[in-house]
Amino acid sequence: MTGHRNDTTSKTDARKLPLSGIRVLDMTVVWAGPYCTTLLADMGAEIIRVESIQTMGAATRGPFARPSQFFIDSMPPFVGAMPGREAGKRPWNRHPLFNAHARNKKSMTVDLLRPEGLDIFKRMVAISDVLVENNPTETMEKLGISYKELREINPRFIMLRMPAYGNEGPYQNHRSLGVHIEGVIGHTLMRGYADMDPSSNTNVYMADAAAGVGGAMAVATALNYRRRSGKGQLVELSQAENALPYLGGAFMDYSMNNRNASTLGNRHPTAIQGVYPCAQDDTWVAVTIFDERDWELFCQAIGNPVWMSDARFANHASRRANHDALDAMITEWSRSQGHRHAMEILQSHGVAAGAVLDQKDASEDPQYTARAMFEEAFQEDLGTYSYPRAPFKMSRSPVKIDRGPVRLGEDNEYVYKTLLKLSDADYDRLVESGHIGMDYAPHVK
Repeated sequence: MTGHRNDTTSKTDARKLPLSGIRVLDMTVVWAGPYCTTLLADMGAEIIRVESIQTMGAATRGPFARPSQFFIDSMPPFVGAMPGREAGKRPWNRHPLFNAHARNKKSMTVDLLRPEGLDIFKRMVAISDVLVENNPTETMEKLGISYKELREINPRFIMLRMPAYGNEGPYQNHRSLGVHIEGVIGHTLMRGYADMDPSSNTNVYMADAAAGVGGAMAVATALNYRRRSGKGQLVELSQAENALPYLGGAFMDYSMNNRNASTLGNRHPTAIQGVYPCAQDDTWVAVTIFDERDWELFCQAIGNPVWMSDARFANHASRRANHDALDAMITEWSRSQGHRHAMEILQSHGVAAGAVLDQKDASEDPQYTARAMFEEAFQEDLGTYSYPRAPFKMSRSPVKIDRGPVRLGEDNEYVYKTLLKLSDADYDRLVESGHIGMDYAPHVK
């Protein structure tokens, strides 16, 4: 696919990446949209985040531009876990929620709330291929940005809109994070423990990640259509509609049997299944026993203790009927084992089992290590850290992290002087007028 030439050099041979030469304007927030553009960047597209130093995107570069130390210390890791829990000179460049999906991107700043800023944006549209945004429908309308107008500027232009519930209908302007979408599509009531109500559920953001993947696929598909037809198009991805098919089995059960899915905890509808505590604090192993053969293998694996001859566990049906008692017996064994060791013993006998891994476990897992799942990347306001790489490898394309998390406004000179060909005097004027910078304006807290 050909588009606009990337004028910056990279350690990766960009010519070998499938979206090399495609320029994407990124007006995304939080997780779903930024993850979409991350995947496009992994495939070689030049991603330019369009940001403002006069306003701060909600929950994107952090909840606040300049968070207090109390806030940083009191928030959970994915919100407050800046290196050393220190804000640094530019906290907005250190926020973990943003930096997890900020690789291989560029950033420009411009104030779209002023006519001059909107004109700059339109000039960027003229030399770009795609715009990705995941704001409520009315946000773009308030900015005065419509696909109809963008298409007049650039007939080959593609726009991906990723609102929570679509750009029409009664929910079109609802503000939603992934956790809200989970509730609207019926996922929340499927999770949790059978003896607890939904108030005990922890937040899940599956819909965000799913939307990022779906959005990247939609952009790639629209680019392929443009390559064949020469025409751009408007693409709309409802994040809720994108995630709903992930629950297809539950919806089919309802439509065919009028049966609502309920919480199962760690159990399976037909198998013996559970997550059992192991020797170290807060370590666990998941075990599934599907049938009589699995039971025999499980008995062999743990050494055929006396309780296995108990009449309550004589066959699969009786074991199911006495699942709670069986769980207590399995727990006696699991508490004497390390979680990885328990997994290895059971797997070596052909029993479905897996250690429940935390982030430390996963980052040190031999499978991920062998596949180089984590790559080191540098960012000036952070230092060098390991990040999960792209979720795919390509035999003919060197997909990798070439650039660490992008800093706010880091590429202003490239955008304004190289792409838009502004003079030094015009560039300085935009700095003075508050469009260009690498620091949020003092009034942005």
